[in-house]
Amino acid sequence: MNYPPAKIKKMRELYSKTGEWLRGTGPESDIVISTRIRLARNLANFPFLHRATEGQRKEVERLVREKLKEATLTKDLHYVKLSEVSSVDRLFLMERRLISREHAGGDGERGVAFGKSETISVMVNEEDHLRIQVIRSGFELRDAWKTIDEIDNTLEEKLHYAFSPRFGYLTACPTNVGTGMRASVMMHLPALGLAHHIEKVFNAVGKLGLVVRGIYGEGTQALGDLFQISNQFTLGKSEVEILEIMEGVVPRIAGYERMARKALITENKEQLEDRVWRSYGMLKVARMLSSEEAMHLLSQVRMGVNLGLINDISVETLNELFILTLPAHLQKLEGKEMEASERNVIRASYVRKRLGAFQ
Repeated sequence: MNYPPAKIKKMRELYSKTGEWLRGTGPESDIVISTRIRLARNLANFPFLHRATEGQRKEVERLVREKLKEATLTKDLHYVKLSEVSSVDRLFLMERRLISREHAGGDGERGVAFGKSETISVMVNEEDHLRIQVIRSGFELRDAWKTIDEIDNTLEEKLHYAFSPRFGYLTACPTNVGTGMRASVMMHLPALGLAHHIEKVFNAVGKLGLVVRGIYGEGTQALGDLFQISNQFTLGKSEVEILEIMEGVVPRIAGYERMARKALITENKEQLEDRVWRSYGMLKVARMLSSEEAMHLLSQVRMGVNLGLINDISVETLNELFILTLPAHLQKLEGKEMEASERNVIRASYVRKRLGAFQ
């Protein structure tokens, strides 16, 4: 792990590439953008963060940071102390899904460790003392679980977790008690939205103990037809049982989305083609784009690529643009903070360049 904590240089290195989870590969990758598993853990000898003093929070951060260094989870693990970077940098890390919205907006001693490929990250002093996460491209629940289980076991050898023989892992929020595990899958579901079937599908998902959230989790919007589907309960079911539920549901939702796309082509191909190509044209010529408009247009084009209507742009590029056109990424690109109106101009210019459009 690199010390002292990574600052400006490491943040610039992050911007020069994107995480492996955006590659557009893996099972069901036409519908499933990524799979993520997160574990909530707390240290036995410290109070939960909402009861901890500032001194105790500092000690937790120091202890976990040192144990992460010893654990050698990956040879290229970097650590960022969030109290030492700007609000734009924290937003940038959130947009990359390396930290949560709450972690980005929090205060006090806290940090995040992450690997170069961005498939592993460990949040320190978020809601719990540790939030360990592994993220994969496509629908890769078992692979993600195998990796995060190994990381968790390694850390548990060095840190004394708060654990109850009756309740399992103890967490700050009762909804995470038990396994402390959230398995989530980010899905791209534009056709179900166009067919007005999205609410029906989500209602059915809810009855199976799963929950649907926006692109950055609880309380966030579903931009660009991107939805996160995750387990709602962590107590009373084992990790394997939770994975089995997800493995039964996600492919069925993907199947419904493909059926909806097929119906759109069969019933009104011209209208669908017009929607897709109009969106592509807008991205190539627009001089101003808001985040919401860019996400919507990219969503339509991504569907068109997966349906074979557009062949001169890759899914990976579109996946990257979903992230690289977000506010903090644009500000890092320009090296300065910008108002929304200025970002809209820069966003449109950046998209045109990435799509190879006439400037």
